[in-house]
Amino acid sequence: MPMPDISRRQLLRSAGAAALAATAAASGAVSSAATAASSAATSGSAALGRVVRRGTTLAATIGKGTPNAQGYVELVAGPGEAHKVRKLAGAKAGVKRAKKRKGLLAFAQLSDVHITDAQSPLRVEWVDRWDDEDTQGGPTGQLASSYRAHEMLAAHIADSMVRQINSIGTGPVTGKPLALAVQTGDNSDNSQYNEIRWNIDVLDGAEVRADSGDPEKWEGVHDLDPDHYDIHYWHPDGTPAGAEPDRPHAKWGFPDAPGLLDAARRPFQAEGLKMPWISAFGNHDGLVQGNFLHAIDGLNEFAVGDRKAIVPPEGVTKVEVLGALLARGEAVSRLLKRIAEAPNTRTVTPDEDRRLLSRAEVVAEHFETTSKPVGHGFTEENKAAGTAYYAYTRGKIRFVVLDTVNTVSGGQYGYIDPAQLTWLRATLKQAKKAKKYVVICSHHPLSSFSDKQLAAKLESVLLANPVVIAWVNGHTHTNHVWAHPKTTVKGKNKGRGYWEINTASHIDWPQQSRLIEVADNKDGTLSIFTTMVDHGGPVSPSSDLADTHALASLGRELAANDWHEKAEDRRGKLMDRNVELLLKNPLR
Repeated sequence: MPMPDISRRQLLRSAGAAALAATAAASGAVSSAATAASSAATSGSAALGRVVRRGTTLAATIGKGTPNAQGYVELVAGPGEAHKVRKLAGAKAGVKRAKKRKGLLAFAQLSDVHITDAQSPLRVEWVDRWDDEDTQGGPTGQLASSYRAHEMLAAHIADSMVRQINSIGTGPVTGKPLALAVQTGDNSDNSQYNEIRWNIDVLDGAEVRADSGDPEKWEGVHDLDPDHYDIHYWHPDGTPAGAEPDRPHAKWGFPDAPGLLDAARRPFQAEGLKMPWISAFGNHDGLVQGNFLHAIDGLNEFAVGDRKAIVPPEGVTKVEVLGALLARGEAVSRLLKRIAEAPNTRTVTPDEDRRLLSRAEVVAEHFETTSKPVGHGFTEENKAAGTAYYAYTRGKIRFVVLDTVNTVSGGQYGYIDPAQLTWLRATLKQAKKAKKYVVICSHHPLSSFSDKQLAAKLESVLLANPVVIAWVNGHTHTNHVWAHPKTTVKGKNKGRGYWEINTASHIDWPQQSRLIEVADNKDGTLSIFTTMVDHGGPVSPSSDLADTHALASLGRELAANDWHEKAEDRRGKLMDRNVELLLKNPLR
């Protein structure tokens, strides 16, 4: 039975949700009483001065409402969250720092956008069902991110986020104009040419059509093709006559969204960032499915070909897929061959724009741009050598962008090779000599390095260079902030070290980005303010799918109801979101 039209669903479904939303003013700003209560709740809350809360989670937040009988939640507006103070051990929070403070730089971080060609033959949505809670053998957690009901909306979510960041324009604490934006990897989902281009075009402000294959119709798991309708996927246009409702509708209460597939395919004019932007390389930008090397026989041929698996190909088992995930190489080639020969695959329109790009080709695409800087941080040397690490300076801050993707053996875990580590040491030495603060940027956080000896070596390099004040990254799809204090020989901490700032994704709930401001407190300390930003889509979606904000709104609610994500709270803890991070000023 079809669910009610989206526009008729009520925003608040319980007295508790209504009370939560009532704390936000009609303009979206939080009342002064709520802000004061929030500030008083934690000892050492930030001395904020004249903070501009507009458009950020300082003003209002978005949370999950009360689940209905099937567990589906609508999103509700909530109160803003004031900055909370965190200190590296030994750093003091001077009570007068807000009055003395001088802003040095403000910038935006966007991470894990995962712009997705949701019709690509190289998608493996069919393995997702093996991680459902009622599957034989139980879920493994290794296959659950291979399908998301809203994945056709990733480009629209990105545009909505760009528009929101543009509308904010300045750092909320320092008032400094946003000097640049940093993308910290997984800007595409499957390292395909069309996905890479859609990402660049969204940030450039070009016309974008997130569509592939047949230009006249959708060809993927979401449509109502009578020969390939499958109940494991959400079908926004409802249930075909005489068919069984899909599991997202029947089991989890997903709504109808008629016309969504055509709306997602429709060209839209992106706004483009109104500031320079630079980019880091992520494992989904360099590896198929974020794991597999392009050189594996058959991968590119499959990507641009006309065979797409909708259901598990005959004879292919979960054990075989997990084995290929671990073994890679020849195991993946054999699996591709079996999929291509399976009689129950779907014929789709081939598309050369789905071809896989090497690291050098991804870098080169960033030189085909209408925004600044040309190359978006990547250099001519990167383009020639096929590398993706570089340094980029704005004012007193040197951004040192690492390439943490393992294109030697594949896999999702962080990695840097010896040549890059040598380059990093030299680059940090130059920054110290030039008296620049260093912000490291990469896709992977330190905790995502599987080689713990390599992680320890990298950590020692960063702590040995006091000008390193922050490391900004993504990959986990969750908000985290970790302290990395530098301990002296006698075991004491003197407020030195750096902060690691790990930011959630655009593709999974809560679909947030982060504003980061560096300020000199003029008392021997620095403050790094981080402020979470929700994209510009309305809290409650409607049936009007006319623009990217409307599509992004629906995408966010669907992400909040991903059945494989229900146990996750990727918003992180309160002290991982809007925070003031104190440390000793290494240049004083």
